[in-house]
Amino acid sequence: MHKRLKKILIVTSITFTVLVLSGIAVLFAKRDALLKTAIAKVVQKAKNSYHLQVKIGQAGFIGLSTVNFKDITIVPLGRDTFANLRQTSISVKLLPLIWGDIKIGELNVYDAKITLIKKDSLSNYDFLLKKKPTDTLNKPKLNLADLGYKLLHKTLDKVPDDMDIKNFSISFNSDTTHINFLLPKATIKSGQLKSIIVLNKTEAIWHLDGDLDPSNQQFNIFWYAGRHKVEFPYLEKKYGLKLDFDTLQFAMESAKRHSGNFEVVGSWGVKNLLINHPRISAENVIIKNGSVAVKMIAGENFVAVDSSSTIFLGKAWAHPYFKYTLQPAKIYELKLKADEQNAQEIFDAFPIGLFGSLEGIKVAGKLKYDLNLYLDSKHPSRVIFNSDLESSNDFKILAFGKNNLQKINNPFVYTPYEKGKPVRDILVAPENPNYTPINQISPNIKNALLTSEDPSFYSHKGFVEESIRQSIATNYKSKSFKRGGSTISMQLVKNIYLSRKKTIARKIEEILIVWLIENQHLSTKNRMYEVYLNIIEWGLNIYGIGEASQYYFGKSPAELSLGEGIYLASIVPKPKAGLYAWQPDGSLKPHLRGYFNLIGRLMAQKGYIARDSNAYGFYGVRIKESLRQQIAPQDYLLPDSIADDGDGFLGLNIFKSQPKDTLEKKVGFFNRLLGITPKVDSTGKTPKQLRQERREERRKLRDKKPE
Repeated sequence: MHKRLKKILIVTSITFTVLVLSGIAVLFAKRDALLKTAIAKVVQKAKNSYHLQVKIGQAGFIGLSTVNFKDITIVPLGRDTFANLRQTSISVKLLPLIWGDIKIGELNVYDAKITLIKKDSLSNYDFLLKKKPTDTLNKPKLNLADLGYKLLHKTLDKVPDDMDIKNFSISFNSDTTHINFLLPKATIKSGQLKSIIVLNKTEAIWHLDGDLDPSNQQFNIFWYAGRHKVEFPYLEKKYGLKLDFDTLQFAMESAKRHSGNFEVVGSWGVKNLLINHPRISAENVIIKNGSVAVKMIAGENFVAVDSSSTIFLGKAWAHPYFKYTLQPAKIYELKLKADEQNAQEIFDAFPIGLFGSLEGIKVAGKLKYDLNLYLDSKHPSRVIFNSDLESSNDFKILAFGKNNLQKINNPFVYTPYEKGKPVRDILVAPENPNYTPINQISPNIKNALLTSEDPSFYSHKGFVEESIRQSIATNYKSKSFKRGGSTISMQLVKNIYLSRKKTIARKIEEILIVWLIENQHLSTKNRMYEVYLNIIEWGLNIYGIGEASQYYFGKSPAELSLGEGIYLASIVPKPKAGLYAWQPDGSLKPHLRGYFNLIGRLMAQKGYIARDSNAYGFYGVRIKESLRQQIAPQDYLLPDSIADDGDGFLGLNIFKSQPKDTLEKKVGFFNRLLGITPKVDSTGKTPKQLRQERREERRKLRDKKPE
């Protein structure tokens, strides 16, 4: 039986080999005819499906599996030429081809040019963006694991074992943009990639070098610019974003299917990365040495960064976790875990220029951090948010950096800013006649302001997670930044220690300084609140409770009534709108009565005041006589205060400040991040506004037509 089985296997193997060789022989004999037929089909399909005119000067085989082409042109009908290729040769691997896989063995391209042109709304590359018609009834369910696996393998299969490219140019031209990439030389030999990329003739010269092993789903590529830095002049010209680095490394160690998921393990690393944009930081931000070792997972309906991934900055490190689930509802999960490590190494790891106030700080002890965010798009109000920075018992500050974080404990000069320019210097000290110690300020204003801005100020350590959770839920539901979560501590730090420029770096620096002040007890709560009350803006060039009480009521802060305290607390989010709450007879406008009742009830619940059925002093508040003549209707109110980020805890907006005819700035996230505003014409209107006006005019004309 064993001998018979052996004979059967031998005969089967020989038969299969003969059939394959016979097939190859037939194909070899008829390959030129088959090539012509295949080219004709491709040319016809390009014309019918993509409206492309494809011409090939010559085409023929070289050797067993290499096809050589000369003088290929691709021209979209009625558009500019898309591509010119003087000479191209390509070979495919025969063994994978038998099983239906097309893998490139060798690729040679000489004197090739691809030109992307856009004029107004027309371009010669529309066909690249054309979607195939799909049958929505029989459309297969999207599986992200399958999609990722197929895309990666299709890409790696097109990486040749050997490659030689000379004089290959890709350019993009529009009315405002001209970019050209030239590859004078690019080669792959024995798995070694070497290339030169020239940007816009003289702007930059880049190199992409490294090791390639597409068969085993592995590569290790270095992007650098020789003795110079890799720069991106286009980004700086177009978006004001300066970005450069010495070397960028990206590698893939493995890519495989596992338990129905698709997993990719790789890493990225950068040396001397420089970022400069006014929305990120006021200074150049430099990351000397950073890297990420990452495991990415794609499942049927999710993509994730596994918690085994690690971020390295200098000697500091943390484990990130991110998961985005598409179905049945969009779910966002984010975690960041940094186990206990040397605190000084963490501060030293901060990018240069990111946190100016903390540069040079010296600390002792250890720190650890945990962040957890979970948001279900169907139930945003149930968002989970926890952020916990813990220090060891021996953690302490040995020396401050550029800013003395105990500055507020002594007399100092506060300089408020208006549109980036200093208004005036305010001495925060008893020598200033308007300065008022906290024990000489009426409890009515102190408690009203605590109730509206930060009810738990005296008990929290700088942050209130519940307020941040509510802010996340509110902002997600509104798809905009409508509500912040700043405490009085955060508002104070923002104004005393940091610039008024709203940048991402400033917000993170603000959080760090608040944590240091509150957890290291660098100042008392009473002193912080006293300073806050003496520098807060309460109107046009009105700063501090001393000036505010005299300006509105002609009183000292100690004499303020309950109604006057609630009113002053109400205008903190929009101090310049203060006068527009009043009627010409000196009484408050009726719509404020609801606000008074709300704040009053909350104050009564806290035990600050007794319950009142008469709107908690609303009817007894009168602005001083000399200000009544300044009261007039106004459509546009400019918000600006110490809490100018809209960070009040109650999120109360008692003044309607939406401008009637100002420019709308509804732009995407990255445009907001980079400060890109919509284009406007000479009237100051966006294209969207102009289109809406034209549609409205056409509608009115239609309505006027007789039936």
